[in-house]
Amino acid sequence: MFQNLLNELEIFQDQDKAKILQRFFKTWVWEYGEWDIFLWITVPTLRKLAKKYKNLLESDLEKFLQSNIHEQRFLALSIIRLNYEEWKTETEKKYFFELSLKNISSINNWDLVDTFVPYVIGDFLKKNGNISLLYEYTKSQNLWIKRIAIISTFAFIKENSFDDTIKICELLLADKNDLIQKACGWMLREIWKRDEKILINFLEKHHKIMPRTMLRYSLEKLDKEKKDYFMGRR
Repeated sequence: MFQNLLNELEIFQDQDKAKILQRFFKTWVWEYGEWDIFLWITVPTLRKLAKKYKNLLESDLEKFLQSNIHEQRFLALSIIRLNYEEWKTETEKKYFFELSLKNISSINNWDLVDTFVPYVIGDFLKKNGNISLLYEYTKSQNLWIKRIAIISTFAFIKENSFDDTIKICELLLADKNDLIQKACGWMLREIWKRDEKILINFLEKHHKIMPRTMLRYSLEKLDKEKKDYFMGRR
């Protein structure tokens, strides 16, 4: 099965177009995606392959997770997410949650975090507690671990639970990385979709010290008057 999957990945790749993704995902030295290799296999294709090979052995999943080929990591995470969402018992879900944490260093680009973390790590923590793990992640020196901390809370937001998102955003207010600022702004905007008052309260308290990118992302859907109010008082 593993070799068959490798063969299919080779069929779908396009090395010429892959150069575009190498630039888009900042893969040069000292950039956030340093040394990541792309094959230009589309997300819909990878999701179809995940369904076809969802019974891939754990040992083979980990081979993909440890790969420096981006699409192989994306595919492995898609398979884990698919199984997590299809399996019913908490024991079964815990297996895939723990597999995720075991290989958390492989969730190391923004698309991998955003398409996987809320649906497995965030979902499991929401249902089983131990949210303190996310607060520990905010202290990490690793960009992706910190992004996992805030993006995981999307699972809470969808259940109208906002406190942890607010607290984690407060912990990350001083973070200078653009990808952390965007992630926090995005989650604050998701809160706004459900309860505008909570976002307004957060902005009243923090807008003068919020990084500009975080503020701009959080304000994106507000009306012009409110945008001008918070941007103008900086």
